[in-house]
Amino acid sequence: MKVTLIHPCIGRIPGKDYIKSWQMEALPPAQLAALTPSGIEVVFHDDRLEPIPFDDPTDLVALSVETYTAKRAYQIATEYRRRGIPVVMGGFHATLVPDEVQRYAEAIVLGEAEETWPRLLEDFRSGGLCRRYQAERRPALGSVRPDRRIFAGKHYLDLRLLEASRGCRMSCDFCAIQTFFASTHRRREVASIVEEIRSFGKNPPLLFFVDDNLVATPAWTKELCRAIEPLGVQWVGQAAITMTRDEELLELLHRSGCQGVLIGFESLDPRNLAAMGKTFAHTDDGLEAALERLRRHHLRLYATFVFGYEHDTLESFERTVEFCRQQRIFMVAFNHLTPFPGTPLYKRLEAQGRLLFPRWWLDDAYRYGMAPFSLSLPAEVVTERCVAARKAFYSLASIAGRLLEPTNTGNRRMFQAYVFINLLLRKEAAQREGYPLGDLTFRGPLLEVGQRRPVQVALGA
Repeated sequence: MKVTLIHPCIGRIPGKDYIKSWQMEALPPAQLAALTPSGIEVVFHDDRLEPIPFDDPTDLVALSVETYTAKRAYQIATEYRRRGIPVVMGGFHATLVPDEVQRYAEAIVLGEAEETWPRLLEDFRSGGLCRRYQAERRPALGSVRPDRRIFAGKHYLDLRLLEASRGCRMSCDFCAIQTFFASTHRRREVASIVEEIRSFGKNPPLLFFVDDNLVATPAWTKELCRAIEPLGVQWVGQAAITMTRDEELLELLHRSGCQGVLIGFESLDPRNLAAMGKTFAHTDDGLEAALERLRRHHLRLYATFVFGYEHDTLESFERTVEFCRQQRIFMVAFNHLTPFPGTPLYKRLEAQGRLLFPRWWLDDAYRYGMAPFSLSLPAEVVTERCVAARKAFYSLASIAGRLLEPTNTGNRRMFQAYVFINLLLRKEAAQREGYPLGDLTFRGPLLEVGQRRPVQVALGA
């Protein structure tokens, strides 16, 4: 038995290579590979990096689907279904909109796959594949490590990805994480994480903890930091602004080798934060003091902001860019707010008739970077101003000014990283804008489960 795992890209433009910068290891297929029982051959294709050999023999195809890759995933499924090969799908999008995804897959996995994937494979072997699989309980973490052997020959960014926990207790209305994990946060045993890091060998590349909020349980995070400090590794991760209230945590993060954190600030307007259910982002002494504590502990910052909420104005963009420049932040993302299906935000905008596309992720008129709704500002204005904000923040003058911040360039490695990343983001300020969702060379309708391959009839027959 042979199973083909595929990581779909967002889309493709005829005659152009896919945008290949920032391509990191694909952990979901590596986790599936690790969960696959022995005796089953596993092959992996990364649609971002290589063409998919649709005609290679295989028994079953599996795709992990995100909202931005849904259209492309359905195209890939159609190509295999035309060849009579069954397809199964899982991932965030399958859990958010299962009825839609099930139209294009013989089976779908809802939620996490640790318990359901082996059962699905056994059912397939015995000819009794179910339409839906969902675990009765959330699985224990860390019992199976990703099988990174499937990455052989792939040219990913020089990062080693690992997962220490899942979920986030916060309930931000725009976040698909809180919907998928029901606002829970579960953690691996620290010893298991240490063992995995040791398996990377001496002097591993920069580690990236992909956890949605690594500091959601501070006591556990402190235990983790103390345990990995002797390993001498360098790492980055994702966190919440709440971490800046705990000086001990900040010190332990630095001592453990943390080089920087991604924090979603989202907005500088308290009214917007209240609308998105993110009042926890307020700090008693202000954001400036919180950022000063990060600098004091030598923690670099990747800040993210979203625009399009009710209280955003044209001035909001300029104010945010100026704030980030004055604070000399290492790197910043300025994006439009994205209403993901299944989230409270999407349901609210849908009920208010604010969505410009009923299902933007499948609409042929939608392009990456387009705001798919309008609130206080027209969608096209939000789209244009996000690009302008990126160009302003990554101007040569801004890059040079933030170069003077010692935290950004405190050592040779981070100096080189700062220059490389900022110049790259300057180049990419508008590079993804207007990118299609799905492959524009794809021809024919999407083939749904139960439909036969279209019969080609000769003219005049």
